[in-house]
Amino acid sequence: MGSTIIRRAVGQDAERLTALVQGADAYRGTYASIISDYRVTADYIARHQVFVAVDTDGRVLGFYALVLDPAELDLIFVADAAQGRGIGRLLVAHMTEQAGRAGLSDVRVVSHPPAEKFYRRLGAERVGTVAPSPPKVAWERPELRFVIGRRDAAAAPV
Repeated sequence: MGSTIIRRAVGQDAERLTALVQGADAYRGTYASIISDYRVTADYIARHQVFVAVDTDGRVLGFYALVLDPAELDLIFVADAAQGRGIGRLLVAHMTEQAGRAGLSDVRVVSHPPAEKFYRRLGAERVGTVAPSPPKVAWERPELRFVIGRRDAAAAPV
């Protein structure tokens, strides 16, 4: 896989992250409406915990966005060319670490239906179903939750 670096996204990443979302094969056909006209903006990056995985050449392999209040994994995408290389697993592990540092006890995920198995393999539990919200989302979506491990308060940096 080579070396993968996860770094905080910056405003200048917005176009590349938007292109990754817009180009995702997982959202072709039935699910295309949910990302049509979707943009990751510099403002969004500034307001949320957005982290990007890049290779040593600076190519974007994937990213995630963690919203702290209420706690939710709002976005996670892995570039089609990087699928199956452990990037998603790396991003989720990084997200749960960041959530723990932020003091969160759990993180909600409203999943793209085909991605539910991915989240469950990484430890998320299904807690419900989110009803459709037409016209953009005409299908039910699984609602999952990652329980964030407790940190030893004595070990936390002061």
